[in-house]
Amino acid sequence: MLNGQLKPDSGSVRLFGKETVGLKPPEIWRLGVGRTFQITATYSSMTVCENVQMALLSEHQQLMSLTKRASGMYRPEALALLKQVGIEEQEDRPCSTLAYGDLKRVELAVALANNPRLMLMDEPTAGMAPKERVELMALTAEIVKERNLSVLFTEHDMDVVFAHADRILVLNRGELIADDTPDNVRNNSEVQTIYLGSETEEIAHA
Repeated sequence: MLNGQLKPDSGSVRLFGKETVGLKPPEIWRLGVGRTFQITATYSSMTVCENVQMALLSEHQQLMSLTKRASGMYRPEALALLKQVGIEEQEDRPCSTLAYGDLKRVELAVALANNPRLMLMDEPTAGMAPKERVELMALTAEIVKERNLSVLFTEHDMDVVFAHADRILVLNRGELIADDTPDNVRNNSEVQTIYLGSETEEIAHA
C-alpha cells in the first residue's frame, strides 16, 4: 500500500505530509520513495549500467528518450551510484551474468536513482548466503547514514532484524503482536514463543 500497488479498503496513507491513496507507483516513487524487491527486478538483457540509467531516465521523466543516443545519458550519474554500492567494475556486464548478491547491489543502485527520502526493502537478504547478507546490510546501513535515509524493511532473518532495526513491528497471521524497540521485542513472551523459541531462552540464561 505504501508503494501504491495495493489500495486499502479504508483509511489513509500519508507520506511526507501528502495523501498517497490513489497514486500510482511511479508517482509515489517520484515523491522520494525507493524500493527493492524480494525477487530482484532488473532487466537481465541490459548491462548493469543501463539498468541504473533507465532508473535515472525515469526519474528525469525522459523514458521517451530510449533511442540510441540515450545509451550515454546519465552515465556518469549511474557510474557514481554503482561505485557507491561497490560494483562499478561490472558496469558493462549484462545483468543475466551476475551472481545473485551482485544483482541485489544493482537493485540497490536503481532504488537510489531518485535520491529517495524513504527506502522500502522487501526481504532484502532473501536467497543470499550468510556472508552476502552481512555485507549487503552493512553496505545498506552505510548508505542510509550517508544519505540520512529512513528505511522500512520486511525480513524473516531475526539476526538481520535485531542488528539493523531501531523499531520492530511483528505480525502473526496478519495480526500485529508487537511494536517496540529491539530489546523489548526480544523480551516479548509472545514473540519468543512464535518466532524466537529456545534460542532466546539460551541467550537469556547465558
